[in-house]
Amino acid sequence: MSGHATPVPMTARRGGPLSGTAEVPGDKSISHRALILGALSVGETRITGLLEGQDVLDTAKAMQAFGAGVERLGPGEWRVHGVGVGGFAEPDRVIDCGNSGTGVRLIMGAMATTPITATFTGDASLVKRPMGRVTEPLSLFGARAWGRQGGRLPMTVVGAAEPVPVRYALPVASAQVKSAVLLAGLNAPGETVVIEREPTRDHSERMLRGFGAALRIEETPEGRAIVLAGQPELVAQSVAVPRDPSSAAFPVCAALIVEGSDILVPGVSQNPTRNGLYTTLVEMGAAIDFLNPREEGGEPVADLRVRASALRGIEVPPERAASMIDEFPVLSAVAAFAEGTTVMRGVRELRVKESDRIDAMARGLEACGVRVEEAEDMLVVHGLGPGGVPGGATARTRLDHRIAMSFLVLGLAAQAPVGIDDGAPIATSFPSFEELMRGLGAGIARG
Repeated sequence: MSGHATPVPMTARRGGPLSGTAEVPGDKSISHRALILGALSVGETRITGLLEGQDVLDTAKAMQAFGAGVERLGPGEWRVHGVGVGGFAEPDRVIDCGNSGTGVRLIMGAMATTPITATFTGDASLVKRPMGRVTEPLSLFGARAWGRQGGRLPMTVVGAAEPVPVRYALPVASAQVKSAVLLAGLNAPGETVVIEREPTRDHSERMLRGFGAALRIEETPEGRAIVLAGQPELVAQSVAVPRDPSSAAFPVCAALIVEGSDILVPGVSQNPTRNGLYTTLVEMGAAIDFLNPREEGGEPVADLRVRASALRGIEVPPERAASMIDEFPVLSAVAAFAEGTTVMRGVRELRVKESDRIDAMARGLEACGVRVEEAEDMLVVHGLGPGGVPGGATARTRLDHRIAMSFLVLGLAAQAPVGIDDGAPIATSFPSFEELMRGLGAGIARG
């Protein structure tokens, strides 16, 4: 089983203003999907800008294990020789998805309607995360799954020999579950329908269409229905991966709270199902200019100019949660430097991410002198104003890359340095984080 054998303690401390250009890596969600759909296509898919974090590299290895040809040509440049819809071969080894909940859930969906068997595992964090939310709808196609108590990894999935199409209403707002069901629907006859009451990130819908799938969106009394025609022949594509808005959140938020900062973050995805954090920050008073809007790889992007700002606490609308679910940890760090109280509702999904992110942020913020309140579905941060966070504590990251980076951002503006017990998980999504932040002038060091 994969994991981080040697912890990497890190410390962030207050310093001068941040300046320069932050070239953040490619979008993780799109990188996963490009590899998987390339493997399910006929022909050679070329991908540029692929995020080469460990999560995505584990998905690339998994596609090789299922029979696709996957080759790295250069930095961020890959090609995938696909096997076609229904063409996955049975892997001869356990599929280790490392830290990636997105990777394992999407891959389970992609193989669930092919008559093969695969066993999945992951690192110490991933094996604690629930998989039943995916295996339950996949069972409707005819797939079967056996795992540890509570529907946890390691888990063996037996794909359906005679899959049937399904109509499935998402019980929670989850792009991972939606995408897993759509990928399973590719190899089922007829039309598979996924209904979501709240919009979630739509990268799968955009990319499925780009690879040639017949997919339409209907508004129904139940909610937004995504209708996918099964058994298409997906055609290999050239995919340019835009820069990840979730990774961009860290330099953006750091620049907002470090006095005198002025940075540029180019080419960041502005997909409306992913930009909830940026909408929220602007409402809090953030000086963010969205420059040179354009389209890359079927996704809207823009260059972000970000300057240090006096922020005010707000109540984040719960219906916005799905569009910023990965950004709540760093938002809570920023909220600590705002004037007034920031209320985040509709965030129950944070309890089942790489860690219980509500609890992780609440305990770390309290240790740094910030008053917080929490409930099952809510986190409240009482801001201390610019430069008002005492800091001086070491936060437990719980093998969670976003918790690690959020507390390092906090430490850049706190009165005393803030440490984290382990920065190794950062490599799963943002391997260049340290170098990039230090290049902007951030006081981040190991040890």
